[in-house]
Amino acid sequence: MSRIANAPINVPSGVEIKVDQDNVVVKGKGGEMSFNLYQGVSVEVDGNVIRVKWDDAVKNSRAQAGTARSCINNMVTGVSEGFQKKLVLIGVGYRAQVQGKKLTLSLGFSNPVEYMIPEGITIEAPSQTELVVKGADKQQVGQVAAEIRAFRPPEPYKGKGVRYADEYVARKEAKKK
Repeated sequence: MSRIANAPINVPSGVEIKVDQDNVVVKGKGGEMSFNLYQGVSVEVDGNVIRVKWDDAVKNSRAQAGTARSCINNMVTGVSEGFQKKLVLIGVGYRAQVQGKKLTLSLGFSNPVEYMIPEGITIEAPSQTELVVKGADKQQVGQVAAEIRAFRPPEPYKGKGVRYADEYVARKEAKKK
């Protein structure tokens, strides 16, 4: 049984929390995010500490309280610090460039791949073979990074493709004659 819901959430300075009956709104320098609470779950704000409570009479409320606590914690972290995922392009001629709200990837196809950057996400290209996806919403940052990786996932024989910076790709030996 998980005890994540029991852990308090410390709110850093510069982050504002507003709790309605079933809605939590978090504002900070990274933007504004909201979360709808599940039935049987409530939130208490005491100064700079947030605690999640649940009603044992409602089925699955304890599990939902843990989920709510994780989501609220991710929102607080997102609006204060933000999240980022690093991607690396490995392969001859594989390049990336950012032009406004459009990411152009040369991944060995006959035409370059163009990806429209969604609202709330910024993509930086420190070099032609590196990408940094940043944003306040952890789920959205991970989704955008996964969509970019899906254009050319790393293959196991030469290791070419788009991979996360910390990803390990198990290499296979080529076929013997």
